[in-house]
Amino acid sequence: MMRSENRILALDYGTKRIGVAMSDALGIVAQPIETISYENSDVLWTKLDKIRNAFSIERIVVGMPLNMDGSEGSSAEAARSFGSRLNKRYSVPVDFWDERLSSQVAEKTIRSIGKEPSRRKEQVDKIAAVWILQGYLDRLNWQNPAP
Repeated sequence: MMRSENRILALDYGTKRIGVAMSDALGIVAQPIETISYENSDVLWTKLDKIRNAFSIERIVVGMPLNMDGSEGSSAEAARSFGSRLNKRYSVPVDFWDERLSSQVAEKTIRSIGKEPSRRKEQVDKIAAVWILQGYLDRLNWQNPAP
C-alpha cells in the first residue's frame, strides 16, 4: 500500500477503546477513522501499527483527560504514559490536547442526528477524537496562518 502525505493522528485514549481521527493532507480538517476496541495491548498495537503503516504520520495528538479545574489525575497520567509509548514506538512527536467535554460534545453531535449515544459508544469515541484533533488543528492554523 502506498503511503499518503504527512498527516496528524489523534487518539482519544481509553483503557478499553480508543477513538482515532486523522487530519487531511493539508492539516485543516479532522476526519474520523475508527474506534479501536481492545482487550490487551497486543491487539491495540497491531491495529495502531496498521494505521501507522497506511499513513505517513508526522505527529500524534493524544487527548488529555484533565479534571474540570485543569489539574491532572490518574487518567491524565495514563494518557501521558501511553503518549510516551507511542513516541518510542513510532519515533514521531506526541502532543497532548485538553479533551475536557469532548465526549459530551460527541454525544450531543450524535443526538443531533436523532441517535442515542449510549448505544453508540464506538461512535462517541471516534467523534471525540475528531473534536480533539480539530481543536488542535485550529490552534496550529491560527498560530501559523498560510501566507
